[in-house]
Amino acid sequence: MRMLGVLGGMSWTSTESYYRMLNRGVAERLGGLHSARLLVHSVDFAPVAQAQHDGDWDATLATLAEAARGLEAGGAEALLLATNTMHKVAGELEQACGIPLLHIADATANAIAADGLERVGLLATAFTMEQDFYTGRLEERGLDVLVPDERQRAEVHRIIYDELCLDVVRDESRETYREVIAALVERGAQAVVLGCTEISLLVSDEDSTVPLYDTTAIHAAAGVDFMLS
Repeated sequence: MRMLGVLGGMSWTSTESYYRMLNRGVAERLGGLHSARLLVHSVDFAPVAQAQHDGDWDATLATLAEAARGLEAGGAEALLLATNTMHKVAGELEQACGIPLLHIADATANAIAADGLERVGLLATAFTMEQDFYTGRLEERGLDVLVPDERQRAEVHRIIYDELCLDVVRDESRETYREVIAALVERGAQAVVLGCTEISLLVSDEDSTVPLYDTTAIHAAAGVDFMLS
């Protein structure tokens, strides 16, 4: 089994899900007492989140690059960046650490394409919904990506940072997400991408009339494939 480096802590709630999914995936494939060969570096999210909101992406890259180089030095053969938003600096991060990065948008696009879908809605942080680093990557793979309107984007973003990153799950926030999903479906979305690794803590398939693509689960499955390939 190859060693996978997991760069997480953004937030710890989703990194916890990654750790569980990676180990369960290996156990299901190999059976018995097998578990995943992982190196995990969990950053302190507060300064990273502040730098995101300040638009200081160079500072976020510096923090992540230092962590990624440590994972590479410890024997990791590939990097799994356990967050959607910080894939904004994925290319620079891969160059900085010198090992392959398993890109979350590529894994997600592959899953959607395998199901023959073309138009998807996207729920994520404002950075991921409004900037091109993620939607553009999906569009390069032939997908038509719809995002919520400005008011809905702000509320989706607020719930992620003020609640889900703090391990707070509220019924009223679930209802808000249901309304946003329904609006995307009304605009023609054939499926909805849960493009923030915390969102699956709040909503599941029963909250949508179309398929939901959980990027955390999809990305973790790609990590399992790497370890066992």
